[in-house]
Amino acid sequence: MSRKKVNQQLLTDLALRRIDSRALSIYRARHQQHRDVVGRRSVRVRDFATVNDRDNLAQAISIRLLTQKGELAGLGHPEFGSRLPELIGEKRTDTTRNLAKLYVIESLKQERRIEKIVEVSVSDQPGHPSQINLMVRVKPVNDSEVLDLGPFTLAL
Repeated sequence: MSRKKVNQQLLTDLALRRIDSRALSIYRARHQQHRDVVGRRSVRVRDFATVNDRDNLAQAISIRLLTQKGELAGLGHPEFGSRLPELIGEKRTDTTRNLAKLYVIESLKQERRIEKIVEVSVSDQPGHPSQINLMVRVKPVNDSEVLDLGPFTLAL
């Protein structure tokens, strides 16, 4: 079995699972279990799950887009996040869709693991007049394949 070479520049992090996004995004670390032999006994070990390479970049982009810019200023990261939450309460218009696209691009340009933003598209969510869908395509650093993300649904 051949294994694809891991892109170390895309890093490894804790694997997170979003559990609530109504007011602000709340995450919980995912866990993994495995069996380990201690002496002559087999024990179940529970540990934090990790995510690496392209999956880590996809998780990081999702968290970046769902975090309001400035929310992490107190932790020393005032530029982290996006301005997408500023659109909540706006009507779904061409201007709103264009601002959403601009805010996504602005946020993605802060991510050092992205070599190129290939495409950001914004479309209406059918049947939901106050929602839009965002699709993102990026080329990670030192990677020949494009990473597709989305759709992310934004409720206005």
